[in-house]
Amino acid sequence: MTATQYDIVIFGATSFVGQILTGYMAQQYGVNSDLKWAIAGRSIEKLTTVAEACKANGIDLIQADAQNESQLTAMVKQARVLVSTVGPYALYGEPLIKVCVQNGTDYCDLTGEVQWYKRMVDKYEAQAKQSGARIVHCSGFDSLPSDLGVWFTQNTAQQNLGGMCSQIKMRVAKLKGGASGGTVASMVNIAKEASKDASLRKELKNPYSICSHGHGFSTRQENISGAVFDKEFDAWSGPFVMAAVNTRVVHRSNALLNNAYGDNFKYDEGMLMGKGDKGRKRARNMGWGINVFMVLAAIGPSRWILEKFILPKPGQGPTPKEQLEGMFDMRFVGTTEDGKRIKTKVTGDRDPGYGSTAKMLGQAAVCLANINKEDKAGGFWTPASIYSDDLISRLIEHSGITFEVINE
Repeated sequence: MTATQYDIVIFGATSFVGQILTGYMAQQYGVNSDLKWAIAGRSIEKLTTVAEACKANGIDLIQADAQNESQLTAMVKQARVLVSTVGPYALYGEPLIKVCVQNGTDYCDLTGEVQWYKRMVDKYEAQAKQSGARIVHCSGFDSLPSDLGVWFTQNTAQQNLGGMCSQIKMRVAKLKGGASGGTVASMVNIAKEASKDASLRKELKNPYSICSHGHGFSTRQENISGAVFDKEFDAWSGPFVMAAVNTRVVHRSNALLNNAYGDNFKYDEGMLMGKGDKGRKRARNMGWGINVFMVLAAIGPSRWILEKFILPKPGQGPTPKEQLEGMFDMRFVGTTEDGKRIKTKVTGDRDPGYGSTAKMLGQAAVCLANINKEDKAGGFWTPASIYSDDLISRLIEHSGITFEVINE
């Protein structure tokens, strides 16, 4: 690949999370540091406004539309790593993947749209391996804390217990944050696609749907869809809305790591809802709520009402104050084949979907820019399989995110 002008280009800098990411990068690296970066989007005027608001005056601006391949091609040729915040990715993301793959440009994003993830892998992975482009989806709250949390738990188990865990459970202990219009739009689009496609509905039930070919996994995986009592946590658990993508990314990591976690590795996710009857009722209501939302989002008339009158619009999201006051606390319990147990946790000090996600995505991009292509070749990677310990260190140092062993 020829020399490039920028280490990182943020595409979609005027989006809700794109603005937060731009502010974070300006705070961390300024505009005249050794790290060369730029911001991109459809409107130079709006990009200028974002740069001024984020104290990134003087940052280079690149005009590119998500549907204009010639503009996208000109943009990716200038970058080592393209970071995209333009979603829903199933509607707007493929042209950028296509030109990154064609030009050998590395790419990361924050998608949680597992059906689109699979389409991109099926369509472009062979070409990415040829061109050298490293594509890393799910580098935000979907699914970086889960994927790196499992990686951290397994490495710690290997060191402290003498072997990998054959089963890991993740439970969200605390979660405080707001939804943005972009995230909601992605969820609605998944429901809309699934309502029209029986094969997609079947695919969404497959826990190994995005694993690389020949993975050989067949172990039945748990799927928390209602109230479940967790003995390991001594509390009731309900479904976690992000589990559908997070669990699949973890299993793909296992496959890409040459089945390091084992051929029969089991992993599931849920949300801790408390003890006693109150906890059980909260867990049950959580399951009902998610199911009702997905049914309403799948039906045309009710989807229109949701989008028109109830759900946040694209570009809307938690206020700066709400982002600062947000946080997350995710607990992992791993069990080895011989019954030894380890507990770990991953925490973040900002709104998980936006304040923390922007920091995760920014550090993921910097990490990717520093990974030698001889060490990690082209293809579709996961956070754990390509970033691993390097990104964990960066997140701890620069992003208010912790990875800790819980000593009992």
